[in-house]
Amino acid sequence: MTSQTTVDKADKAPEPVSVPAPAKGLRGHPWLTLFSVAIGVMMVALDGTIVAIANPAIQKDLGATFADVQWITNGYFLALAVTLITAGKLGDRFGHRQTFLIGVIGFAAASGAIGLSDSIALVVTFRVFQGLFGALLMPAALGLLRATFPAEKLNMAIGIWGMVIGASTAGGPILGGLLVQHVSWQSVFFINVPVGVIALVLGLLILKDHRAENAPRSFDILGIVLLSGAMFCLVWALIKAPTWGWGDGLTWTFLAASVLCFALFAIWETRVKEPLIPLALFRSVPLSAGVVLMVLMAIAFMGGLFFVTFYLQNVHGMSPVDSGLHLLPLTGMMIVGSPLAGAMITKVGPRIPLAGGMLLTAVAMYGMSTLESGTGSGIMSLWFALLGLGLAPVMVGATEVIVGNAPMELSGVAGGLQQAAMQIGGSLGTAVLGAVMASKVDNDLAGNWTDAKLPPLTPAQLDQASEAVQVGVGPVPKGTPAVLAEKITSVAHDTFISGMSLACLVAAGVAVVAIFVALLTKRGANAEAGAGAAHI
Repeated sequence: MTSQTTVDKADKAPEPVSVPAPAKGLRGHPWLTLFSVAIGVMMVALDGTIVAIANPAIQKDLGATFADVQWITNGYFLALAVTLITAGKLGDRFGHRQTFLIGVIGFAAASGAIGLSDSIALVVTFRVFQGLFGALLMPAALGLLRATFPAEKLNMAIGIWGMVIGASTAGGPILGGLLVQHVSWQSVFFINVPVGVIALVLGLLILKDHRAENAPRSFDILGIVLLSGAMFCLVWALIKAPTWGWGDGLTWTFLAASVLCFALFAIWETRVKEPLIPLALFRSVPLSAGVVLMVLMAIAFMGGLFFVTFYLQNVHGMSPVDSGLHLLPLTGMMIVGSPLAGAMITKVGPRIPLAGGMLLTAVAMYGMSTLESGTGSGIMSLWFALLGLGLAPVMVGATEVIVGNAPMELSGVAGGLQQAAMQIGGSLGTAVLGAVMASKVDNDLAGNWTDAKLPPLTPAQLDQASEAVQVGVGPVPKGTPAVLAEKITSVAHDTFISGMSLACLVAAGVAVVAIFVALLTKRGANAEAGAGAAHI
């Protein structure tokens, strides 16, 4: 069956699915399935942010360099982003239940291995394994929800699923701070072991496999190689661009290699009998709009939030735990807003909630651009809460649009697309808005330094000072008199805030563009191909 035929059939009528009789007891019960996969998803989402708090302790304990510590995050992210779509295909081929359980076992085992590691090389190696197994787990969770829930309940389920991801991501710094401060950095990883055991036991008791009758029977090996190469080169370029520079030849070489691999992948996918991603899938305007919307949302959210953590800790002088607590309005509104957004999308469709959510996100990012060094907690909480309220319908709606507009036999690939779009968007947001921040700081620091009548700096000293200011740290040499140190810190904070303000304005502009993309979405045409007969 060609990719064209696959999608055309899905447009005309729901694909036949081997849906069993209504669930009795634990096995296959929709809400228990949601609870089971949420435990596993929580483990992966939490790990995306909780580890950042542990990095300084890991660096000190293992004698690692700053570059080594960066790879604790980059190795995980790179493995996750590169393999998500392929992992989704594995779920479509072998069953999402099996793929999910393997992901849970591998992720928990890799976490335990990191806690037992005594060198930075081992930590980074097992972080890569965490990313690989996390990639198996995430799309499989969406595939299980799509196969288990009937269409009228799917949005609510995805809303709760999005709530778990949002709460885990935002709550990571709080839990990480508590564990590092009161236990050890190893505990940040060891905590995944009992959580993984719980997820495994629940999965074995509750999860039930549902497979489309026309699920793929073969593997597009060359397609996997080309897509993985394209994703690797793209993500690698985005990770290294801040170090190499956006104008550097290496950055552009990897970007060009990524474009070439994507082009070869697209050509190959039109020729192979069972493609990794049938390109006709993207003839669905709502599905394509959902993918683009997820990228734009992640650029605005992850890119903007990246600087807020430095603002809270380095400008306001908060501890990691305090800064995490100040983000609770964001977490809280995502927890409250996600299931409500799911209910609203079920009633009125995704278009209005998605556009409204991106409008609120744009307003929140604009509000965050007005933050100053003396801004109080009340004003900060207002903008953080508005951001959470805006993100909730987008997380839910864009996910439903992508998964619901894909044929049932490609639900794993669709889940991989959704997650890959978010990872790429987050990477783009951090890289592009980071470049905006660096440019603004470089342009303003020298003038601000001179205007404050501080001792002149050599070009090398100015470069070092600029790197410190980009994360909100005052470049105060040891032994500097208190009055002079205070003046240097004030200049650094003012310059950092000007850069953060510009970055947040750019993020607000991205959110405005996303409003118009949201208007192209509509309810999933293939949602009825799920477990319409399932019992709730």
